Amino acid sequence: MATTDSTSGMDPNARRLDRRSLLRMVASPVVVLTLLTTLLGIMYLDYVVDPEQNLHDFPIALVNQDVGETMGPPDQQRRVNFGDQVADGLSKAVPADKIDLRVLGITEAERQLQSGKVYGAIIIPSDFSKRLGILGVGSVVPGDIEQPMITLQTNPRMGAYASSIVIHVGDQAFPQVNKQVGEELTRQVQSQLTPPEGGQAPELSGATRIALASPLQLIVEQYHPLPNNTGQGLTAFFYALLLLLAGVIGSMTIHTMVDAALGFVPTEYGPWYVHFPPTPISRFKTLLIKWGVMILAGNVVSLIYLLVAKGLDMPIDDPFSLFVYGAFAIIAVGITGLSILAAIGSAGLLVNLILFIVLGLPSSGGTVPIEATPKYFGWLAHFEPMHQVFLAVRSILYFDANWAAGLARGFWMTLAGLIIGLVLGAVVTRYYDYKGLHRGSSARAAA
Repeated sequence: MATTDSTSGMDPNARRLDRRSLLRMVASPVVVLTLLTTLLGIMYLDYVVDPEQNLHDFPIALVNQDVGETMGPPDQQRRVNFGDQVADGLSKAVPADKIDLRVLGITEAERQLQSGKVYGAIIIPSDFSKRLGILGVGSVVPGDIEQPMITLQTNPRMGAYASSIVIHVGDQAFPQVNKQVGEELTRQVQSQLTPPEGGQAPELSGATRIALASPLQLIVEQYHPLPNNTGQGLTAFFYALLLLLAGVIGSMTIHTMVDAALGFVPTEYGPWYVHFPPTPISRFKTLLIKWGVMILAGNVVSLIYLLVAKGLDMPIDDPFSLFVYGAFAIIAVGITGLSILAAIGSAGLLVNLILFIVLGLPSSGGTVPIEATPKYFGWLAHFEPMHQVFLAVRSILYFDANWAAGLARGFWMTLAGLIIGLVLGAVVTRYYDYKGLHRGSSARAAA
């Protein structure tokens, strides 16, 4: 084998470094690094700089349970439903281009909250009009009264940032709705005042008008709060990230170490340099060995992650499902990564980094909801591995491994990625072998 000894001079067979080679050696990594960091800057800053401006199709449920109330003097009674007015006011106050306000029944709203289909819910209670009527009467007749309440429920299992967006939407829309209901209630109360004979109805006092102008109270509460040690809903994201990293780093490590053991690349440990003679083995069989190592490593790493999480008191209701899916995700990512490396060589390191990490993290929806990022992130989320793994892990950790909450999509998309990786690796390496593009010394010399 050819080696270079800096103390005794250059090997006569070694290639000389001329000016053109030096320029290419310097320029190539600078260009690659420039392009990669430009992509990193765009992806990682664009999705977090202004989530409110990027908000689109953000799903929130609107539940109107109000049954209405009969109001007015005995001879002028009429049926009113303030809940309908509030629902209509909310629909107008909430920007339709940003918020997907879904008018649902309470049962369907709870189902969508439990399956992660909505980020929150606005609930108008069944006695809403009745309580407003009591407030109207109580404003002019002595007695104890309570403000009617509208409940704004957040879904903390969808992430702390998503909950803050729901609260922000409620805070923006509520004053307008409160004012609208207050004006209608004031007219209702004024019309019920009995005028003296031959006179006009008495005017409402200033204090009464103030009380009626803002009759509603907004109550914010969490739907199915998260237990402790969940990082306010971030443990699912970071656990999914760990699975992706294990697959990506595992594929790079296995690819390099197996190639070194087979003599296709040298191994250096500090000043020690080892380069074994190349092993006469086909590309396809080499890839099969790497896949086998990846399958073994995936199960070991998934078990380690599970034990570490349990050791840190992270709540895991279904550890078996988390272990099985974790191993499945690591193996799928690792096998696909190995196939890409087998297909395009060292350039596969960059491709794997971009595919699984650079594009995957901001489009995962784990920190900032997809609906609060630029729309092209939503397009990426349809196929990016990180998003699929995150949905599955979040379902296992926070939604009782509910298939409708993302586990089904995560499983099938992970399976699809695994199949793509297997087919890609098998087809490309078999083709290279068929063409005689072996990795022996003759191939290296020709290169």
